[in-house]
Amino acid sequence: MKFTANQIAEILEGTVVGDETIEVDKLSKIEEGEKGSLTFLSNPKYTQFIYSTNASIAIVNNDFVPEKAIKTTLIKVEDAYKSFSKLLAYYNEIRLNKSGIETPSFISESATLGENIYVAAFSYISDNVKIGDNVKIYPNTFIGDNVQIGDNTIIMAGAKIHSDCIIGENCVLHAGVVLGADGFGFAPNAEGVFSKVPQIGNVIIEDNVDIGACTTIDRATLGSTIIRKGVKLDNQIQIAHNVEIGENTVIAAQTGIAGSTKIGSSCMLGGQVGIVGHITIGNNVRIQAQSGIARNVKDNEVIQGTPAIGYADYNKSYVYFKKLPELVATINLLEKEIKSLKDYNEYQSKNH
Repeated sequence: MKFTANQIAEILEGTVVGDETIEVDKLSKIEEGEKGSLTFLSNPKYTQFIYSTNASIAIVNNDFVPEKAIKTTLIKVEDAYKSFSKLLAYYNEIRLNKSGIETPSFISESATLGENIYVAAFSYISDNVKIGDNVKIYPNTFIGDNVQIGDNTIIMAGAKIHSDCIIGENCVLHAGVVLGADGFGFAPNAEGVFSKVPQIGNVIIEDNVDIGACTTIDRATLGSTIIRKGVKLDNQIQIAHNVEIGENTVIAAQTGIAGSTKIGSSCMLGGQVGIVGHITIGNNVRIQAQSGIARNVKDNEVIQGTPAIGYADYNKSYVYFKKLPELVATINLLEKEIKSLKDYNEYQSKNH
């Protein structure tokens, strides 16, 4: 789909400097711009490329004044970065704006479908499923019995949503997400043999949640595993049974959260964080990458390490850790000097 500079300026409430009729049909980095592409300039480090780019249109800040001739048409806006992000969202909306039901796909007769939905080929929608308006379901998706999906939610290819899960409005589940698989529940008998504990709860995803590719969220043993409004989960995260994650918390890739742990709102967890089960992490907590959390964490703490300690304490400790060989050598030298002094004092006391 092609857009003219004038059309883009209207979307962004910007001003065209140059050819209003020039068209673009793709996006590019400013240093890699080519004819027919749209780019943007917001970071001063990249200003040099505005004079050499072959992009047909460039979004720039209102205060940008060229110091020499440029070939590209400019669209001036208040904030080039925000405007480009807005345009990306608009472009993505158009790109994903599919509707209709493709074949082959299976939809149970007892399922309830909203208006303007898209069900791609090789999808399977089970009994008593309720799907809201404007929902997009991409190929090879499985949706189990009694699942509810709110308006405007997008489920990308290969997602698996097991029975009884509830998904809110305006959510995005990326490729390979698994919701509601059994939690890791096993109990040993007297002989040490593990038997499975039935997992009969569900998963609840509230509104405006994004879940990255191949992330797994287990169903509760009893009750619900709950992901609150506005949570953003990266790829390849494991969330165990009966976990609860508070509103607007952000979690980076390869983090693992064990069962029944509660995480507060507006937290930020770095990549590869490991959290034990049955603990509580407060609100506004910051956990640095590769930390291991084995205790309750109070509101507003910033922690790092395994086991995690205060962030400032960790940095101070790491300074000493790097100097450990030097410190050990100094201690050994002091011990030798102390021993020599002790031997000298004993010699003196025996001979006087």
